[in-house]
Amino acid sequence: MRKSWLLCVLLGTLAWGQAAPSTPPPQAPPPSGAGTQAPGGSQDTAASVPANAAVLTIDGVCEPQAKAATAKGTAAKPATATKAAVAGCKTVITKAQFEELANNLAPNITPQMKKQLAGVLPRLMAMSNEAKKQGLDNTPQFKERVKFNRMQILAQQLQQKLQEQAANIPDAEIAKYYKEHADAFEQYNLERLFVPRTRQPEAESKEEAEKETKPNEQEQKDKEAAEKAKQEEGEKAMAKLAEDLRTRAAAGEDFVKLQKEAFDAAGMKIESPTVSLPNIRRTGLPPAHGAVFELKPGDVSQVISDSGGHYIYKLTNRSEMTLEQAKSEIHGKLQNDRMRERMDKLNDSFKVETNEAYFGPGGANAMSPRPMRSRPGMPPAGAPQNPPPAQPPAANPQ
Repeated sequence: MRKSWLLCVLLGTLAWGQAAPSTPPPQAPPPSGAGTQAPGGSQDTAASVPANAAVLTIDGVCEPQAKAATAKGTAAKPATATKAAVAGCKTVITKAQFEELANNLAPNITPQMKKQLAGVLPRLMAMSNEAKKQGLDNTPQFKERVKFNRMQILAQQLQQKLQEQAANIPDAEIAKYYKEHADAFEQYNLERLFVPRTRQPEAESKEEAEKETKPNEQEQKDKEAAEKAKQEEGEKAMAKLAEDLRTRAAAGEDFVKLQKEAFDAAGMKIESPTVSLPNIRRTGLPPAHGAVFELKPGDVSQVISDSGGHYIYKLTNRSEMTLEQAKSEIHGKLQNDRMRERMDKLNDSFKVETNEAYFGPGGANAMSPRPMRSRPGMPPAGAPQNPPPAQPPAANPQ
C-alpha cells in the first residue's frame, strides 16, 4: 500500500520533537470471542470500540474560541476544523472522527500508522493553536505555503482518481489482450551453458612482482603487445571450446559437467553458474538469444556469442500460462498503459517557457524531466526484464 503524501508530511512534521508517550484511554473489555490477533500476539480490539467512544482525550488543548461577531455584526460560528467536542480546554476525539481523519489522509491506513497519527496529532494541534494565537496564520509565508500545499494535495487526489479509473478494466478486455499476445505468456524450461569469452589473466610471477625498475617505453610496448596477443589467443581458444562443448551437449552430455569444464578452462575461481532456467519468458533473455524460443523440446541451440561470452541452450519443455495465471499481470500492464496515456495527455495539454537568464541553461525544465513514455515491445508489468548481454550468469547458491 502506498502511504499518503499528506500523512507522511504529518507524521514527519514534528519528528524533531521529543514527546512523552501518551497513555491510551481505558476501553471496555471486548465481548467473548471478539477481536482478532494482532502482530506480536496482542489482541486487536479496535473493531469492538463504538463509533461514538472517545479514542483521544487531550487536556490543555482546544480550538481557539471564535470572535463574538464578524465585521458585519453577524455572530460567528464555532470553529469545527477538527470536528472534535470541546469542553473547557479539553478536546475529545471519537473513533468515528479519528477514523474519518485517518482514512482521508491515507485510504486503507494500517493500525500501526493510526498509532503514529494518534501520537503526533495532539502535539500538532497544540502547536497549531499556539501559532494562531501568535498570528502566524496571517503571514504571507503561511498563505503561500497553504496555496502550494493545496495544489499538491489536489494533484495527488487527481492522480489517485485517475489510477482508480485506470484500474477499472473489464475481464473481456483482459481476455482479448491474452488472446492477442499469446506468445508473451509462453514459458520455457531451459538449460544454459555459459563459456567465458576470455581466460582469466594469470598472476604475475614472483620475479615480476618484486621487480623494482620501471620498464622503459619499448619494454612497455612489447609487454602490451604480448598481452594483447595472449588475450586474442585465449579468445580463440574459448570460442573453439564453446563449439566443442556444444557438440558434446547435442550428443547428450550433462550440462552441469560441461559448465564446470568451461569455467575450469577459463581459470574462473568462482562457483559455476546454475544451468537450469525454469519458466523463462520471451522477455527473460536478450533479444539476440531469441532463436532459442524456436527450438523443439530436446534440441540444443547453436553457440550464441555476445560481449559477455558464449551461450549454448537446450530446450527441455514448453508450456503456456493460463488466462487465470496471467490475469493479474495483464491487468497491471493495461492499468499502467491507461495511466500513462492519461498522464501523457495531461502533460501535453500545457507548454512552459522559462527565463534562462534566471534559471540557467535549459531553464526549469532541465530539473524536472517528463515521465518516461512506454516503448513498443515493453514487457507486461511484472514480467522479467532482459538482462544485459555482457552480464555472466549468476553462480550457484552456496
